[in-house]
Amino acid sequence: MNSHENIKGAGGLLGISWHDTQWIPILNATNILDYFSERSNPFYDKTCNNEIIKMQRLNPNHLNNMEGIEYILLHVQEPILYVIRKQHRHANGQVTPLTDYYSIAGVVYQAPDLGSIVNSRLMNTINHLQSAFAECLSYTRYHPSKGYSWEFNTKDTTASEDKTTATKKADKEKKEEPSSIFQRQRVDMLLVELSKKFAPRPNVQQLEIVSIKPPSNAPLNEDTVNIKIEGKENNVMIIKQENMHNSIQNQQQRMKPPPEKKPRLIFN
Repeated sequence: MNSHENIKGAGGLLGISWHDTQWIPILNATNILDYFSERSNPFYDKTCNNEIIKMQRLNPNHLNNMEGIEYILLHVQEPILYVIRKQHRHANGQVTPLTDYYSIAGVVYQAPDLGSIVNSRLMNTINHLQSAFAECLSYTRYHPSKGYSWEFNTKDTTASEDKTTATKKADKEKKEEPSSIFQRQRVDMLLVELSKKFAPRPNVQQLEIVSIKPPSNAPLNEDTVNIKIEGKENNVMIIKQENMHNSIQNQQQRMKPPPEKKPRLIFN
């Protein structure tokens, strides 16, 4: 008995897969059954009708007239998925499905039946329930006068919380690693180059010029206009336009000579 038969007897076909790398690039719907019928495939039964037709080089349509186990291509979703069914054909033409196999990207698996799926889910559920009941029993206490009671160990809970916080802090410290010397030097060089290309402009206060126009009835010519800068208020330069004649009169009034001294007459 070879290793494949040992696997079949142990019922471990649900946990294995098979593939042949030489066939994978050329797989299609016409040669998928030939690929599945390779002798190294543990899912293939060498006593099936497909093997008889293959050895006698008959037409695959003769399967409909034979009795026994056979393999058919059930579903195709090229170029990646092929579903093959193992079934038993009876004398009256009736067919009983036995097992389904699927090939994904050339890797063949056995499809689980409903009983194995339900059994697996029930086993997982029972395992979790048993672990929960065992943990609950560890907290039960019995006293002759008080009876049964619960005693939860707070130290264990605090210790577990401390462990979780410590692991979170360790993860944060690992993430916040300091930068290397190469990274710092490289960043400094980039900053210097950027500062040279985009040098900051000097902070110059812009002055807004406000011109105060004279009244409309006062004619002003280019020869008779005097521009006077008064001052600066809130970064605003005030410029006044004055008449030249009025400004000259004002200057003359300010520059009057001092009054003449009259001699005094003295009488004896």
